[in-house]
Amino acid sequence: MNRSGIRIIGFFLLGLMLVFVHGMAMAKDAKLTNIIVTNTRDDLLIYLSVDGAFTQKMEDAINRGLPATFLFFVNLHRSRTMWIDKEMADLTITHTIKYNSLKKEYAVSRSWDSNSPVVVQSFDAAKKLMSEIDSLKVIALDQLEKGKQYQIQAKAKLSRVTLPYYLHYVLFFLSLWDFETDWYTIDFIY
Repeated sequence: MNRSGIRIIGFFLLGLMLVFVHGMAMAKDAKLTNIIVTNTRDDLLIYLSVDGAFTQKMEDAINRGLPATFLFFVNLHRSRTMWIDKEMADLTITHTIKYNSLKKEYAVSRSWDSNSPVVVQSFDAAKKLMSEIDSLKVIALDQLEKGKQYQIQAKAKLSRVTLPYYLHYVLFFLSLWDFETDWYTIDFIY
């Protein structure tokens, strides 16, 4: 192989490494916060929010009309010492934001919210709607046993953007605004 071929491969590998490191650094910025597990008279509820999910590149892409979808995963298990934990609930929640440039408004659809979509004028209000879950029903309390130990886990991630095939080459940079939080776990006794 000649020198120019080695240089091209070297630049290619360096570029891949920079993209990988940049993506890893951005993924560490997003995290779940304000996680609260509580109950009403009938249901077990969870409240949570994700911080650090919106990067400048993501905001620019959304304001150009590209929709973004956050996925929230919530799992509830009954902890058992001599057996495998019993899965009680496995929820996948989606939040999608779309900007209408003609009306200059953001529509946020939340799969768990019956009043969806919510239309707002402010991007800050739209980001708040996208990054929070308030009083999500996880399970009915009559399905839980008193005095038993349970574990609830939560995680958030940005869904991969699906584009028409011809735009994949033009918008390859979109992978730089992916994020995925770690799993957060709360143990409790009902």
